[in-house]
Amino acid sequence: MAVPFADLQLQYQNIKGEIDGAIANVIRDNAFIRGPYVDAFEREFAAAAEVKHSVSCANGTDALYLAMAALKVRSGDEVITTAHSWISTSAMITHAGATPVFCDTDGTTFTIAPEAIEAAITERTVGIIPVHLYGQPADMDAIMAIARKHKLWVIEDCAQAHLARYKDQMIGTFGVAATYSFYPGKNLGAMGDAGALVTDDDGIADTLVALREHGQRAKYHHELDGYTARLDTMQAIVLRHKLPFLDEWNEQRREVARQFTERLADVGDLTLPNVPEGSEPVWHLYVVQTEAPVRLAEHLRDRGIGTGRHYPEPPHLSKAFSGLGYREGQFPVSERLASRCLSLPIFPGMTTDEAEAVVAGIGSFFDG
Repeated sequence: MAVPFADLQLQYQNIKGEIDGAIANVIRDNAFIRGPYVDAFEREFAAAAEVKHSVSCANGTDALYLAMAALKVRSGDEVITTAHSWISTSAMITHAGATPVFCDTDGTTFTIAPEAIEAAITERTVGIIPVHLYGQPADMDAIMAIARKHKLWVIEDCAQAHLARYKDQMIGTFGVAATYSFYPGKNLGAMGDAGALVTDDDGIADTLVALREHGQRAKYHHELDGYTARLDTMQAIVLRHKLPFLDEWNEQRREVARQFTERLADVGDLTLPNVPEGSEPVWHLYVVQTEAPVRLAEHLRDRGIGTGRHYPEPPHLSKAFSGLGYREGQFPVSERLASRCLSLPIFPGMTTDEAEAVVAGIGSFFDG
């Protein structure tokens, strides 16, 4: 049985009538930039994320940059983040004018290791950006304790963790702000680029509203040196109609993850994801570790089963950050994860038979 890595068409077909009708309304109303459709999505996403303010923007990368701009990050500052993640987090630290300081990763949850954070703090450190990678919450109790001790701000990168919870608290509500990506393949995905920043801080929200639209709070009155980082109205419409299904879709991901965890235990040399007590991941990705991720991926591809590598190049070893002077071996856990990780298919609507086909394909690799 062929199994795609993700099936976005299936998701769309389930609510096609609602989305198509809403897009037609936007065209009818000529409501292409901002307006009531975007405002409605912001209110509804803020409620879902359990925060006061949701400020939508063009993508999750913009959200990270705007968050640091609102916090007045500047040249000479240092911001601590994880050495195992997609590069947007660290890249936006440099775009904000600061220097990314990488930390090693917890080898069982894929998220930043709190003990490594404390060791990386200097007199120039201003903040920490933990990433809730693969939909797995970072250890926010430990991270926030460190932040309070050293008077640092925390921005949570929730790009892969829509509505995950940590000890019964919504992720994204621990730090001063949190950022989300609505890239099409995310748990809540648009039909193009989209993002948002959420916060309970009235001042940060007010600044972000201006920053994302040329620094203006009222048209033609530019109080800040801003940007063009608005959310496209068409994407807001798609997101608004998908949002009511997000809890259900997350639960469907959890069911697939449960099936994988049960059926892949003790298969070959696989190391399966660990879920600490009190953590409620949303399984944006189900990532296993093996000494042969490339060969396993090729074996599954030959059977029509899609996989992904997230992420084979640690940011600190990328050419983009070669000027920072990091060297191979400096973050051994992150580098080991990068060489061993393979993402299995997981998506809302994935059937038991499809999950079993993935399990069988992996079993045949190790049995062969």
